[in-house]
Amino acid sequence: MNIQRIVKHLLVTDGQVRRAFPHNTLDAIERAITASETSHSGEIRFAVEGALDGLPLFKGQSARERAIEVFSQLRIWDTQHNNGVLIYVLLADHAVEIVADRGIHAHAGTATWSAICRQIEAAFARADYQSGALLGIEAVAQTLGHHFPQHGLRINELPDEPAMLP
Repeated sequence: MNIQRIVKHLLVTDGQVRRAFPHNTLDAIERAITASETSHSGEIRFAVEGALDGLPLFKGQSARERAIEVFSQLRIWDTQHNNGVLIYVLLADHAVEIVADRGIHAHAGTATWSAICRQIEAAFARADYQSGALLGIEAVAQTLGHHFPQHGLRINELPDEPAMLP
């Protein structure tokens, strides 16, 4: 049990989350996802969680483990071409995780997703949340466009709006 991590998570407030991701930033993220999906047939979801709570926190759930849970909860795996991608932000840990469905992950691989996460985290470390989020969306969109370019009629299978997790 990591007491420092537990305290950090317990001290994160809704206000801190709203300051990092105000309404205009959430709108910019949604617009970026919508625009990016004209160039590929994949689906991008962006989710923000201020902190873990309860049993998962006390059991030491990692940001990666939580991201995988959120990937499932948001049904990102449920796309026609198995090419959904989640960008997950856990503010209390200053962590960004990307979880990609098997269709796109088989092409892009762990190193690609890790590099994108580190770019986003670098911007977040400067408290530049909007630029970091948009940079990440663009990088994911380029990866999806390379492997799953858009052909024909586009069907939006998942919401473009960011998921703000309680």
